[in-house]
Amino acid sequence: MSQVSQMPQQQPSAALISLAQRLNVDVNEMQDIVIQTLMKAKDGKQVTNAEFVTFLAIASEYKLNPLTKEIYAFSKGGAIHPIVSIDGWLKIINTHPQFDGMEFKDALDQEGKLSAVTCQIYRKDRSRPTELTEYMSECAGSSDPWTKWPARMLRHKATIQCARYAFGLSGIVDPDEAERIESVTRTERDITPKAEARQTLEHYPAEKFASNFPTWEQAILTGKKSAADIIAMASSKGVLTAQQEAAINNVGA
Repeated sequence: MSQVSQMPQQQPSAALISLAQRLNVDVNEMQDIVIQTLMKAKDGKQVTNAEFVTFLAIASEYKLNPLTKEIYAFSKGGAIHPIVSIDGWLKIINTHPQFDGMEFKDALDQEGKLSAVTCQIYRKDRSRPTELTEYMSECAGSSDPWTKWPARMLRHKATIQCARYAFGLSGIVDPDEAERIESVTRTERDITPKAEARQTLEHYPAEKFASNFPTWEQAILTGKKSAADIIAMASSKGVLTAQQEAAINNVGA
């Protein structure tokens, strides 16, 4: 039995239907594509409903296309996290209704080498641009893209960070950030005493989140509860991930 068929059968969500219609793809085929994308990030392990819902919520919120790798995923600590490629970030920026242009300024060191890139993003509803500078000394990595195209990578970093400030983007990371997170995860170890760890509130179980989400969604859509009410209630039972909170906040948005 395939991992796809092991997921509980249920009616396609509004987010899945919307994504399939937007990309002109059959709903069932779209579901299989998303699941296979998430399974690849988990090395073939089964995808939970919560991970599926979260990925769809992010793709739907920012109108990203998983077929063209504008959004994909990586696994950290056994949980799925969405990655937005530079093409996806540029799409988010260029389709924002308040976007009014973007400019870059390069800074060189005494040897004439690129030392920093400043990005300015202009919004129609603001009199001054949002400006952010990224420095080569802080950002340069050892990956193949950084070795071959350091100037391009630094410009990408400045673009992404400036977009976060200009448009309040959250819950997503770029490929370079994902690679650094994976690198840290491979080397980190748990040094928390076991007795102390048991006293802390554990993460909200993904399976329980997936089971409760349709009920919460209905409560928000009918006006019985707000997203904040649901988050507060769920948080009293366990720590929500940023993606779980985003899935709740995206209901009816």
